[in-house]
Amino acid sequence: MTNLETLAVAFADFVWGTPLLVLMVGGGLFFALYSRFLPYRHLPHAIGIMLGRYDTPGAEGELSHAQALAAALSGTLGLGNIAGVALAIVAGGPGAVFWMWVSALVGIATKFFTCSLGIMYRGRDSLGQLQGGPQYIIREALHKRFYPLAILFSAAGIIGTLPMFQTNQLTALIRDTAAVSGDPLLFNLLTGCVIATVVGSVIFGGLSRVAQVSVALLPTMTLTYLGMTAYVLISHAGEVPAMFALILTEAFNPQALGGGLMGVILVGISRGAFSNEAGLGTEVMAHGAARTSEPIREGLVATLGPVIDTLIVCSCTALVILLSGLWREPAGLSGISMTMTAFRSDMGVIGVVLLSVQVLILSLTTMFTGWYYGAKCFGFLAGAQHQHWFRYFFLAAIVFGATASIDVVFNLIIGAYGLMAIPTMTATLLLSGKVMQAAHDYFSRPLQPNRGHLEATEKAPL
Repeated sequence: MTNLETLAVAFADFVWGTPLLVLMVGGGLFFALYSRFLPYRHLPHAIGIMLGRYDTPGAEGELSHAQALAAALSGTLGLGNIAGVALAIVAGGPGAVFWMWVSALVGIATKFFTCSLGIMYRGRDSLGQLQGGPQYIIREALHKRFYPLAILFSAAGIIGTLPMFQTNQLTALIRDTAAVSGDPLLFNLLTGCVIATVVGSVIFGGLSRVAQVSVALLPTMTLTYLGMTAYVLISHAGEVPAMFALILTEAFNPQALGGGLMGVILVGISRGAFSNEAGLGTEVMAHGAARTSEPIREGLVATLGPVIDTLIVCSCTALVILLSGLWREPAGLSGISMTMTAFRSDMGVIGVVLLSVQVLILSLTTMFTGWYYGAKCFGFLAGAQHQHWFRYFFLAAIVFGATASIDVVFNLIIGAYGLMAIPTMTATLLLSGKVMQAAHDYFSRPLQPNRGHLEATEKAPL
């Protein structure tokens, strides 16, 4: 392991210690209990909002509810679900999957609170444009002594939102699929330049183009991937119950991979956060751009993210990998290479081709959204009038990610994510009472769908 890899691993391990685990999981449990499980009880209403039944005509914002959710999901549905799950299983064993589920379940409540605040406390950037995100929540709602937390979030966000992991794994997939011989560094460099060109053609079009691309591509790609995993699971239907049992037993095994019980918990929670981003704050920036005047509506829409991302998609990936048995003796396989080999063993060449398309599309949509998040963080620190310069830094990071090792890029991003969670969760805990006041007001009023979706009004209990 090189010095850079050692530093990256040490950085991630330091950030994702017990204190952050308590903040993330304990905070999510607090939100669930404090709200009396409100976000879970109103998931059907969240779906109705996402489908446009409760849109607010003339409200400020850039995106519809569906586009905001798609933009947020484009930042989470991707290699975190395909390669990240494999990395979690290699590092922490099957039990890590259970703690990823825990991360998602508490993440539902966390996203409700964080994304409601993202609308409630939107602020103006230096150009006067309305923005959402933890940095604006802290600036607009908290005392100025908390302002350093806004700086910490933005500084960590610039690194955490970089596309190095996506481009690293996409490059590895292309290299392995094409069976490239010769100098891998030169191939990786050229591939990184091509990817940077493709991403640049989209991100120079702004957030609206990112959302349009995400809305167009995500549903098809997600359904195709779920179809692939369903084929594998049906082929091994008799073994699936045993895999669920393995996940549950290994989750509480004192001798589990990843350093025993506490080790596997830390691996699962950190990888779960990498997958669904609940509590990190990136999703607040996407949902904060929603076109609505009702904070609670967007908070409810945000709760759908962890359900789709981790509880459904990540679970399917985990079961495919566990059924393959590759995790027992990885033999150098990790990340995308392990997931690819697992699908190849059941679906042959067609599995390789379909997964390659999935990785290509989902990794690109993740990069598109990562640019938006990073640009907003950069603009908060340097001024919105200068945030266009971030595009060039972002594209350079794509090339770097293609040539660096997976240990460097993954641990660097994971560590930065952990730093982003500190200001996000702290501010949300301090302002949780404001969210419940808004929720009480929202659910005390008749909830009347617009555009003729439903004939009668409904009044939901808080």
